[in-house]
Amino acid sequence: MDDSLDRVVRAALEEDIGPGDVTTQAIMPGDVGGHADIVAKSSLIAAGLNVAERAFSLQDPRLAVTLHVRRGEAVPAGALIASISGPVRSILAAERTALNFLGRLSGIATLTRRFVDALDGTAVQLLDTRKTTPGLRRLEKNAVRAGGGSNHRFGLFDGILVKDNHIIAAGSITEAVRRVRAAPRIAGHRIEVEVTTRAELEEAIQAGADLLLLDNMTIAALADAVAVTAGRALLEASGNVTLATLGDIAATGVHYISAGAITHSAPAADVSLRLRPPTPA
Repeated sequence: MDDSLDRVVRAALEEDIGPGDVTTQAIMPGDVGGHADIVAKSSLIAAGLNVAERAFSLQDPRLAVTLHVRRGEAVPAGALIASISGPVRSILAAERTALNFLGRLSGIATLTRRFVDALDGTAVQLLDTRKTTPGLRRLEKNAVRAGGGSNHRFGLFDGILVKDNHIIAAGSITEAVRRVRAAPRIAGHRIEVEVTTRAELEEAIQAGADLLLLDNMTIAALADAVAVTAGRALLEASGNVTLATLGDIAATGVHYISAGAITHSAPAADVSLRLRPPTPA
């Protein structure tokens, strides 16, 4: 089992349960068994199923979880997502943690799918960003993939992106790129440079950038950047990306569109757990 996932889930369980679920412990005898169902209260794209499942199993290994949908599946409102059986105390103790993960990650997948669908028929690839919940980046980037999007670099260690503050520190785009090329750890990495003007774009191309991040440019400026670049570098549009602007941005001819909104502003999907009434003896 993945230790990093377990650490995240254990921390979430501890945060919610603390020394014990006092309400459930007062109401339910310790070993009474039962069954519960998790249902989608709104339509969603399923993500985080394994995380929710792990919340129940870490709370109590006696809990059995049956999944009724698959990762990335479109789930209509009212559909059964999962069933849980085992000690009622344990089901209710893990309920909120499991639902929080499931709702948050399915919300990201659902919004991502809306962005991906809006790009249907184009050659543009949707990317996420590092604008994620601290400690949950891996889970949220997995949710982006469940929604049909693609991941940009995971962190500062696995991709080179020369941003505005790097350029300030180095003195120029040219010098920043020169220093990156002289560094010992760049083998296999594309060099991406953030630019905001045509002059910066031309300097980055001359410096040998492989990929240009066109930051907060207007539609007209993006189209101009595509024309000026003329295939000499790949182009990524970023900033002010919404469902309303997505089509116009894609029509400029950029290769990628990165959207922080699909992680930092995705509303949680509405999911709930309902305990089945006890069967009469």
